Amino acid sequence: MSSPAENAPGCPFGHGAEAPAGHHGYEPFQMKDPFPAYAEMRAEQPLMFDERINYYVATRYDDIKAVFDDWETFSSENAQAPVRERGEAAKKIMLDGGFTAYSGLSARVPPEHTRMRAIVQKAFTPRRYKALEPAIRENVVTRLETMLARPGRDGDMVRDLAYDIPTITILTLIGADTSKIDTYKRWSDSRAAMTWGNLSDEEQVPHAHNLVEYWQECLHLVGAAKESGGDNLTADLVRAQAEGAGISDHEIASVLYSLLFAGHETTTTLISNCVRVLLAHPAQWGQVVADPKKIPAAIDEILRYSGSIVGWRRKALRDTTVGGVDIPQGAGLLLLMGSANRDEARFEDGEAFDISRPNAREHLSFGFGIHYCLGNMLAKLQAKIALEEIVRLAPTLQLVAPESITFRENLSFRVPETVPVTWES
Repeated sequence: MSSPAENAPGCPFGHGAEAPAGHHGYEPFQMKDPFPAYAEMRAEQPLMFDERINYYVATRYDDIKAVFDDWETFSSENAQAPVRERGEAAKKIMLDGGFTAYSGLSARVPPEHTRMRAIVQKAFTPRRYKALEPAIRENVVTRLETMLARPGRDGDMVRDLAYDIPTITILTLIGADTSKIDTYKRWSDSRAAMTWGNLSDEEQVPHAHNLVEYWQECLHLVGAAKESGGDNLTADLVRAQAEGAGISDHEIASVLYSLLFAGHETTTTLISNCVRVLLAHPAQWGQVVADPKKIPAAIDEILRYSGSIVGWRRKALRDTTVGGVDIPQGAGLLLLMGSANRDEARFEDGEAFDISRPNAREHLSFGFGIHYCLGNMLAKLQAKIALEEIVRLAPTLQLVAPESITFRENLSFRVPETVPVTWES
């Protein structure tokens, strides 16, 4: 007998379409305010098959954490798979362009994942983070002072701060050209749209060209490191390979393909959300301004309350059960961490934002288990530096028209397009 996952039709939703009755208000590609739907799903149908996207959708903390922790049953092999199948035109562009990129780590499975993560993890050293910190702080201060010098006292914390900082940081870390921020952002936007978006065949075409360019750049960076060396993560991986580490050129390039996306896009969103959420709660913003030592705890609560990634995917390798629901072999699961992080079975009064929450660090925004985010410390470091300098230089910052903030449409990432602010002179 075929499973629901095998028979489900292609997804007709996205681009502003509303969920029909029976889906508890959940609209897979809509990120404006998914949390009421998440709460209803947790209460009414915590493990739901959504035929529009062909995934079982999990919403409760314990279920999602258990799936993340059981890699032998729930494979990560579909984590980077396109949500919508690529059209023939996009496929041809990518084939002709030599696009063979694969996930760095997040979609790989043991033993391949175990081998590669052990090698890559050695390049993510505290020494590298410490070396980056002064430049991160200098870049933050420069951009904030430029914004605050604007006579109209209006700014956008995405455009004026969060857009550049993590991109410069990750480009520096891997030894790429820091003058190409807009190019890398364009490539990253295309990767997000092609992997987690709901594009028509025609809409995919320009993004396919961008992905070819993106992959060729990753191959070029590996070649440059082999030829010239350097003091960066790419050169570290190339040296490790030369000393006998079991990692190929293609695998190093694939690691870069992942880092050049994950290493800045989610951190841009984290910094944006730190400002957006704190300013939306003036009393707690005031606490952070009065005592910047509260910033690390505030960041963990922001990651819980409004994480950059609200959904991630797994594939069932055998017939199994999640939350009392039978899951057939081969079925895809969408794990809504954005829902799990507000589950009141784990977080008391989970819909409330509270920077003094004692267990905020138990959030699942960085995943859990063997695929726990390798760059979590670097992301939190950049958010911490950004908030420290914002409360020092702009303590009177205020959010403008929060209700008008829009979020990009996709399945997994909750990305504010703008965070408009003003301040007192």
